[in-house]
Amino acid sequence: MALFATGQKLIRDLETNGALGVYVPLEGGFEGRYRRRIRSAGYDSLSITARGLGDVAAYLTGVHGVRPPHLGKKSGTASGAAVGYRYYVPPIASYRLEALPPRAKGLLLWIIEGHILSNQEIEYLANLPLLEPRLKIVVEMGGDRYFRWEPLKQSLMTA
Repeated sequence: MALFATGQKLIRDLETNGALGVYVPLEGGFEGRYRRRIRSAGYDSLSITARGLGDVAAYLTGVHGVRPPHLGKKSGTASGAAVGYRYYVPPIASYRLEALPPRAKGLLLWIIEGHILSNQEIEYLANLPLLEPRLKIVVEMGGDRYFRWEPLKQSLMTA
């Protein structure tokens, strides 16, 4: 790999495919450089982890309810289970897309620890840029000796 990577091929492949599966060296560092180059190309960037994501479609594009840990406390009413209150959270990707600066090309959603996602979730992420063209997705699918990427649909076939 070259000492200085411009990231133009990654940006071109990301704009062509919409969603990429990347394999990064375990010592890290490369993903930060590539994210910086994508941001300099005009994309806003958001990094999330796949752990605890739950329903990917609801989390990214729909209003969804969450319950914080109740720590043994009961809800306001004395009757009922001690599960705590449900709070509704706006969709992460849709909310950020609405708040994009006017000159931004789109939103880059970088998902780490993507190897724990199911095939159905990866397929949804691969098709999501077709529904929202301003959304670009990169999923870290695992480790490798050098930084490489492939279309997310192709990563799904090899998994």
